[in-house]
Amino acid sequence: MQQTYTIQQLAKEFNLTSRTLRFYESKDLLHPTRAGVSRVFSHRDRGRLILILRGKRLGFSLAEIKEMLDLYDHGDGQVEQLRVTLEKSRRRIEELEAQRQDIDAAVADLHDGCKQMEVLLAAKSVGAEAAK
Repeated sequence: MQQTYTIQQLAKEFNLTSRTLRFYESKDLLHPTRAGVSRVFSHRDRGRLILILRGKRLGFSLAEIKEMLDLYDHGDGQVEQLRVTLEKSRRRIEELEAQRQDIDAAVADLHDGCKQMEVLLAAKSVGAEAAK
């Protein structure tokens, strides 16, 4: 028999709210079955949830995550899924590297600004203690 999970079990395991899981369901990312009024998540839903959370952590939009996940059943042995995911991952790497360069430049500018202000304060005979 295949392992199934309740919404509470998945929420607890992944430190999410039930509302978050229902939101992912509304976005067609998860496909629980119903047992009366209860949602029953499959092992596959749990796997998709792991990939959704990983995708979000890496900065992909839910639409991008859905596109990549939906290609799993494309019928080509996941070739298209792998191709699309690789392409999107390479673009994301480029975006993150550009952000890192921007952050490094901003940090360097802030260090330079702090040094200049320390020099100005020293020139005004205000001790280093006041600069802190």
